[in-house]
Amino acid sequence: MNTAPDEHRWLTDEEQRVWRAYLHATTLLEDHLDRQLQRDAGMPHVYYGLLVGLAEAPRRRLRMTELAMRAKITRSRLSHAIARLEKNGWVRREDCPSDKRGQFAVLTDAGEEVLHRTAPGHVAAVRQALFERLSPEQQQALGEIMRIVAEGLEPREAGADLPWLR
Repeated sequence: MNTAPDEHRWLTDEEQRVWRAYLHATTLLEDHLDRQLQRDAGMPHVYYGLLVGLAEAPRRRLRMTELAMRAKITRSRLSHAIARLEKNGWVRREDCPSDKRGQFAVLTDAGEEVLHRTAPGHVAAVRQALFERLSPEQQQALGEIMRIVAEGLEPREAGADLPWLR
């Protein structure tokens, strides 16, 4: 077997420091938000994101495939999450009239109510964990950096309907 010389461009020491700080901070932030939402609403952060996605959708409904794509989770994981949310009465499934194999996830009135009850605590947790630690200039820089990263990773047509990327 013929091996080529090492052509990998490894991270510099500074890049490695930034990368590990980013990973550590995002892991801690996700854990912090998960704990807050479990305590206040009995749901993980990903479920809260699904409810928010449905609340922001026209008629509070999205095709299951669209919801999975937006949440960046597998259809199998989404199906499990929707089953749990259905059990709580926060979401219901509806068949798609134009596609017998397709289904919609629909936010129920009870799901909207749990969002209204949970959102203030969630916003406070986000504010305390992130925004209160940063100056206005740092907040602006973080927003610009995250938009650049997201735009580079988001498929062109999918990013067009995500207002936070604008």
